[in-house]
Amino acid sequence: MAEAIVNARLSETWRAFSAGTEPSGYVHPLAIKALSEIGIQHEGMSKHTDEFREVDFDLVITVCGDAAEKCPIWLGRGAKQHIGFIDPADATGTDEEKMKVFRKVRDEIGEQISVFLESF
Repeated sequence: MAEAIVNARLSETWRAFSAGTEPSGYVHPLAIKALSEIGIQHEGMSKHTDEFREVDFDLVITVCGDAAEKCPIWLGRGAKQHIGFIDPADATGTDEEKMKVFRKVRDEIGEQISVFLESF
């Protein structure tokens, strides 16, 4: 969701790429739904961080709550910042209860990452 939100809202100054240390192989359907609710149509792909080891980034932001422990050092170039969020894919309960978690994380990402990038 972070990639889609940054690219939709801050594309004049930032371009985001998303990857994980343990990618699922798909973008969660509830993430797609949560983004569409705020007018963002996203068709991203699940990617591994290894795909970006040779890319020179200005900034790398880790967002998963456990990313600080799982990838404590970024082996590529670029400043690193951790802004952690719970993984909404771990949500349990009814579909609506899960959707509430996706919405909450979506809104937190939109607020916190946008504020950070605007001040970077």
